[in-house]
Amino acid sequence: MSLRDRIQKYRQYRQNLHELSRCTDRNLADLGIARTDIRRVAWQACS
Repeated sequence: MSLRDRIQKYRQYRQNLHELSRCTDRNLADLGIARTDIRRVAWQACS
């Protein structure tokens, strides 16, 4: 994986993390995501 790809993947992760972090606990529950799982879900979405 090139440096450019890694940077792009990290930027996508940060965007996903930001969007999920802004969700209410109710919205996250509707998605089946616990607040403690946000980092894992954000990373998996980039893979």
